[in-house]
Amino acid sequence: QVQLVESGGGLVQPGGSLRLSCAASGSIFSLYTMAWYRQAPGKQRELVASITSGGSTKYGNSVKGRFTISRDNAKNTVYLQMNSLKPEDTAVYTCNAANLYRGNAWGQGTQVTVSS
Repeated sequence: QVQLVESGGGLVQPGGSLRLSCAASGSIFSLYTMAWYRQAPGKQRELVASITSGGSTKYGNSVKGRFTISRDNAKNTVYLQMNSLKPEDTAVYTCNAANLYRGNAWGQGTQVTVSS
């Protein structure tokens, strides 16, 4: 089973940038589809971005053109570069690892707050 630890959250002003990291351990990272989800207070969790083992990416409509997901298999880490942040991006961001045969794992989440 893979274990995930996120980092990089914090407080940023509107229009600013943050980069989230999710470090994986305990399994073969390169075999997993990695994703970032977020959940704001009172709202359902939503997919922010995902990246397959082959490098194909997918983004939620609200972040297209502003966020970029990437992975470094040598470092067992997935990143989420967030630019042009808006107050509505405020949420707990959680990393997910999924593999059809090896299962599904979640990180503990990291808070991102966009406010002036």
